[in-house]
Amino acid sequence: MSRVLIAEDEPRIASFIEKGLRAHGFATAVAGDGRSARAAARSGDFDLMVLDIGLPGIDGFEVLRSLRAERCTIPVIVLTARDSVQDTVAGLEGGADDYMPKPFRFEELLARVRLRLAGNRQGEVTVLTSGGLTLDLRTRRASADGRTVDLSAREFALAETFLRHPGQVLAREQLLSHVWGYDFDPGSNVVDVYVRYLRKKLGASRIETVRGMGYRLAEV
Repeated sequence: MSRVLIAEDEPRIASFIEKGLRAHGFATAVAGDGRSARAAARSGDFDLMVLDIGLPGIDGFEVLRSLRAERCTIPVIVLTARDSVQDTVAGLEGGADDYMPKPFRFEELLARVRLRLAGNRQGEVTVLTSGGLTLDLRTRRASADGRTVDLSAREFALAETFLRHPGQVLAREQLLSHVWGYDFDPGSNVVDVYVRYLRKKLGASRIETVRGMGYRLAEV
């Protein structure tokens, strides 16, 4: 049985992750601050850590830097509400194995946990492309028609969802669930707002509106 350390100070989120992982056969423990998370990760008792950046005491970036400086190789999936490319890159360059913005879908977190625990990355897709659009999932960088595009974490997640379903019409509810996860409000217009952001950055014709149904990524 794989053992997962959940370093998260918000009880609702920690419980959400813990219940889900236990339901899928994982053993779990929760650390609510940076120092206890670092100590638990150092212990060797865990196979993977889900690490929130906004921990009290010392933050997740410092926890990660400290562990990697000590050559602690526990796989780490970083969770953060910080919605910027700079934070994403800082986490990955600091030694994180993966990165997920909050809120998130449990199914995606579960898939990433399983991937990191598998210890075999052969066949893992790290670059998504469609038409002139490219997303590098490792560096979290985007380009459109050969030009680099600066996307926020949420914009990147939305673009990634479209690229994983090329040519498929995605309803607003699907996009809310995929990108905004457990916190989504079915009555929100946030999808429309972020689609406008992507069109502005990636090209107005890149994402098509399918009236009464949702949105579709077009091959431009």
